[in-house]
Amino acid sequence: MSDNFQSNRIYYGYWIVVAGFVTQFVAVGMSNYIVGSFLIPMTEEFGWTRAEFSLSRSIGQVVLACTGFVIGSAIDRYGGRRFIIVGAFILSAATYSLGNITTLGQWLLLNGLMLTAGAALIGNLVVNVTLGKWFVERRGRVVALAGMGISLSGIILPILSTWMVDEFGWRASWKLLGIAAGLLTLPMAFIMRRSPEDHCLHPDGKTEEEMSQGHGAAAQADFENSMTRAQAMRTSSFYFLVLAFGLFQISITVMLIQTIPLMTDAGYSRLVASTMISLASVPAFLSKPLWGILIDRYSPRKLASLGAAITGSAVMLIVFSVANELDLLVYAGFLLMGIGWGGLLPLQEVIWATFFGRRYLGSVRSTAMPFTFGMSALGPVLVAYYYDLVGNYDLALLVIALCNISSAIMLYRMKSKPVSQKP
Repeated sequence: MSDNFQSNRIYYGYWIVVAGFVTQFVAVGMSNYIVGSFLIPMTEEFGWTRAEFSLSRSIGQVVLACTGFVIGSAIDRYGGRRFIIVGAFILSAATYSLGNITTLGQWLLLNGLMLTAGAALIGNLVVNVTLGKWFVERRGRVVALAGMGISLSGIILPILSTWMVDEFGWRASWKLLGIAAGLLTLPMAFIMRRSPEDHCLHPDGKTEEEMSQGHGAAAQADFENSMTRAQAMRTSSFYFLVLAFGLFQISITVMLIQTIPLMTDAGYSRLVASTMISLASVPAFLSKPLWGILIDRYSPRKLASLGAAITGSAVMLIVFSVANELDLLVYAGFLLMGIGWGGLLPLQEVIWATFFGRRYLGSVRSTAMPFTFGMSALGPVLVAYYYDLVGNYDLALLVIALCNISSAIMLYRMKSKPVSQKP
């Protein structure tokens, strides 16, 4: 196997980028981008409040965190293949089964717990921990390229799922999406590999000659200076990053669920409302390669601060323009928000890997997830609860925008990479 890997002209790490693109397209698409299309028809049929419906995604954020915490160190040891196989079956079965539900409890179990657990097993943590081991010097670019799958799902799936619900009904739509999820994901599991060293390769596709000439020094230093979970948790940087990225992510979890009801409440059609998420996903998709290039050249921390500030400002603009029916500003707000979103994933993953190294990256990242996702889990249900009490989203969304601005300030002011601590 090692000889076959070495004889390939294309560095095998790029095949993992392709697999990560597809699995993240499915994982984030199924767990986040399509759910808003189902909110109004399902709540109207069952008589649920929007807070009850949105509770599934808040539960989902907790499930994401807990699943990541459980599998993080195992990804370091065994790689991601087995997790993607199991996750593909769970995600596909849960999504299909949503077409048969009759109670709120079934919705919360299947969408909040099972579907999200499957998405966690095939999604960001597995993909980006693996990419963090295969790439060091090009880490920003490849994480951004793989993350384009997330943005592409945002371009395609909200419009597609809304059309499916309107055309075939919400029950048939869940079933069709479940089948598609399995067919797309399972083949990708067999591409995944744990690390280049397992196959006599080096990060970034460096040859033996290049390594002997010292061109792999960055990858070697990254590995040798890696921190264990315990060492990372003894640094203030760990907790600053947890808080900052938790505040950053809240806008995503909220806006993916509430954009369609926000827009339809203001008089826009369901098609136009679903197009807004797709509109935001276009600049998120197109800007990711640019973010990736910038990450490898400039301070990822300051770039993350810029991305958070852009996102917060965009949410404020959306709230103002929707309330005043200023269509051009509505479009501008979603485009601007997409640019901010485009930088979040690659910036976050590169910052964690840069700060704490690649050797124990799965363990460190998974330890942070319960804190980060726990914070963002509160966003959707609190915003929906505010709506149920007041009848609009305005003040709640402005608070979400301020969370992003706070994240920007924290990321800009925090200290640079912590000093490595030897055992």
